Amino acid sequence: MSDASVHAQDTGAPSSGGKFGSVDLPKVSIVTATALAVADMIGTGVFTSLGFQVRDIPSGFSLLMLWVVGGLVALCGALSYAELAAAFPRSGGEYNFLSRTFRPAVGFMAGWISATVGFAAPVALAAMAFGQYFAGVFPGAPVLTLGVVLVITVSIVHLMGVRTGSVLQNISTFIKLGLIVGFIAAGFIWGKPQPISFAPSGADLGYLTSAPFAISLVFVLYAYSGWNAATYISSEIKEPEKTLPRALLYGVLIVTALYVALNAVFLYTTPIGELAGQIEVGLIAGRHIFGETGGQIVAALICLGLISAVSAMTWIGPRVAQAMGEDNPMLAVFAKTSSNGVPVNAIVFQLVVAAALLLTQSFETVLEFIQFALTLCSFLTVLGVIVLRIRRPDLPRPYKAWAYPLTPVFFLGVTGFVLVHLLIERPGQSLASLGLMITGLLLYAVSAKFSAALSKGIA
Repeated sequence: MSDASVHAQDTGAPSSGGKFGSVDLPKVSIVTATALAVADMIGTGVFTSLGFQVRDIPSGFSLLMLWVVGGLVALCGALSYAELAAAFPRSGGEYNFLSRTFRPAVGFMAGWISATVGFAAPVALAAMAFGQYFAGVFPGAPVLTLGVVLVITVSIVHLMGVRTGSVLQNISTFIKLGLIVGFIAAGFIWGKPQPISFAPSGADLGYLTSAPFAISLVFVLYAYSGWNAATYISSEIKEPEKTLPRALLYGVLIVTALYVALNAVFLYTTPIGELAGQIEVGLIAGRHIFGETGGQIVAALICLGLISAVSAMTWIGPRVAQAMGEDNPMLAVFAKTSSNGVPVNAIVFQLVVAAALLLTQSFETVLEFIQFALTLCSFLTVLGVIVLRIRRPDLPRPYKAWAYPLTPVFFLGVTGFVLVHLLIERPGQSLASLGLMITGLLLYAVSAKFSAALSKGIA
């Protein structure tokens, strides 16, 4: 990474400039930035996790506290990321932050993971889930074909420009939010109440400090992943120093409220015995609320939710490769943009990888082994807030994390626990994840040599 690009990042300017030719690109509003965060968070996780939690945690209060704690962790992460995003308002997420906080090699490592499979694998998983739920509404529908068509269609929309992508993102997200709110309201109005209490009791302290609670929290945090979505498109956001912190905060608060309410509805309307050990808790609860057609209603709801999730990841994922291409000549092909500012090659690359993972049915394996790396990158990014406060106290900070240092410390404590749990429970996948990170560092060394040789050649 050159000194010029480093200076550009410090001042908040994209290293390749904020315009393409003489054309001013459309900027993303706080509404779209918030919708992006909400869409990237809400996938299938909240509709599938509760069945495994109720087996060991029979308390309504403790079960809801799982989602409250998960929301607090996401909120602390968002507040920490917001400080970095306001100080370094450039697209790229962890690639940008870790490059500025530690060394370019560390940022490259994080970007390497995101640009290759960090977004492509979740896109493939969401697309496959879309096909499966669509087949639940229309039996016999081709699951794999639907998934591939969804990925291609969404990619084409985002290739058309930021404004077109914003329209798709906003419409799909708002429809999803409306349906979820309607589902929650219908559950409390028409659902048959079950004998469960959401008030705290003396037994809850034991549940909240138990191993099952800690293990369940790992999956809850996965359901919240995506709260940092808007930081990947910082350069495209209107007044990012002001807009980004608000978008991150609003997104987490909205999703936390919806997650707690959804799980309350599941428990309020459905016997725990029917939920225990089941993956499709949303479909089961839907049948209790709406009768036999309830499963199809919930399946349609999830389908729409997955469209907005795929759209969000198709938008933000390629921006990492674009930022890396702007700084590293060896990857310059990914910095190429169309006349409307869209990173064409980066979007097509992610489309090809996601489609390949879909067709080979390998996305779940990829997701398992990159989970440790993605979590570690978030851990290092939030740690960077503390590092910068110590090393660079005079750094201009348009926004400072609320309740510092409690917010980053709380996030680091919980995330650190998750990393230890992954190492113990999934040593093979975690070590493979570390291997991928090392590969990124080696590729950076090659890239640095390529850049040096290119500079000498030009000189």
